[in-house]
Amino acid sequence: MSHPYSIRIFLPGGDPAGLRTIEKSNWTGAGLVIPRTTFADARSRRELKRAGIYILVGPPEESGLPRIYIGEGDPVGPRLDQHASKKDFWITAIAFTSKDENLNKAHVQYLESRLVELATKAKRCVLDNGNVPTLPSLAEAEAADAEGFLSEIQLCLPILGLSVFTPAAASTNRKPLQIIAKGITAKGLPTSEGFVVIAGSSAVLGEVASCPSAVKSTRAALVQNGVLKLSGDSYVFTQDYVFGSPSTAASVVQGRSANGRVDWKDSKGRTLNEIQ
Repeated sequence: MSHPYSIRIFLPGGDPAGLRTIEKSNWTGAGLVIPRTTFADARSRRELKRAGIYILVGPPEESGLPRIYIGEGDPVGPRLDQHASKKDFWITAIAFTSKDENLNKAHVQYLESRLVELATKAKRCVLDNGNVPTLPSLAEAEAADAEGFLSEIQLCLPILGLSVFTPAAASTNRKPLQIIAKGITAKGLPTSEGFVVIAGSSAVLGEVASCPSAVKSTRAALVQNGVLKLSGDSYVFTQDYVFGSPSTAASVVQGRSANGRVDWKDSKGRTLNEIQ
């Protein structure tokens, strides 16, 4: 269940699009958001002299999914130095360390492995990591501490616009909208994150000739990462999946350009536009 919490975001340079520090009440963790254009100035910050994990974030690709890379360092700074010269795709780095320096190498390796696992499961990004890092062996209490730190990170990341580690979930308290066309039935709901197509929904197998290239790329990416799976003469959604808008969801489901505010309807035939 969600619960109230507060996040403190500080702008050291006074620039909303510049360097930001992240703190959460009753947490020893410290976050740092570094736009690549400010990395040279951020290199000397004390946060990067500690052990921690980091996420490199690239802009949405043709599929509409951001590219990310997850890593760890003890300390973090030298690893980011390497990526600044060797990895071209990223435009923002997000690093998390501990203000009381109680994270060690095993802790950050654990966090790295778990974040890669979560991103792989959620399938909401293009993961630049070649392999899933091995989960290090930690004592039961140490693993619990690391999981607690991870939970706090997961509360901070959506505030920073990064929701790739949590699978979309449709509310079970509301009746879904649906699209019935060309032998397929898809169900979905608008949420605070976007429009969620519910697991078990179907999508057309083919695309019309005029289907936008962005929709084709998104469908191809969803097939590749297993969100869309072939089932008879159509695709089926293997999990709840969030799209940026009702129209993107409707277009992917139908293999053509679509107005989701008109195509998604309730059981009475009312469109999403009419309902809202």
